[in-house]
Amino acid sequence: MDTTTASETHIYAVAGMTCSHCVSSVHEEVSELESVRSVDVDLGSGRLLVSGQGFSDDAVQAAVEEAGYSLAP
Repeated sequence: MDTTTASETHIYAVAGMTCSHCVSSVHEEVSELESVRSVDVDLGSGRLLVSGQGFSDDAVQAAVEEAGYSLAP
């Protein structure tokens, strides 16, 4: 019997990133969320891909804001 629960992946757009330091800051803050397993931040597209189990959009938004950026609408 498989007792593992499937991971979920969400894609967000981050506004205001302009350099590799921006990417590092967002990656670090979002990675600290307990329920997040992996984070991929792409500077060129402004894309943030978050995978894990049970994390909320509000928690991701708060982590991005803690890094000094915002989620784009």
